[in-house]
Amino acid sequence: MKKNYDFSQAEKNPYAKKLKTRTTIRLDDDVIVYFQGLSGDTEIPYQTLINLYLRDCVSKKIKPDLSWGRKRR
Repeated sequence: MKKNYDFSQAEKNPYAKKLKTRTTIRLDDDVIVYFQGLSGDTEIPYQTLINLYLRDCVSKKIKPDLSWGRKRR
């Protein structure tokens, strides 16, 4: 192993922009069970399915319906 390496000719990682951020979110049990069921059908990990769904919402600029939380007068 060398003491020093020359990185002056190195290329940037093309995948660096696609790195994911680890975060903790609280999901209802039925939501997790639903995506785990889809995972069994599609053989795609349920965390990936949740991310794909959320990414689809972002790309289509879908906003959640929050009307259930408002009080009616």
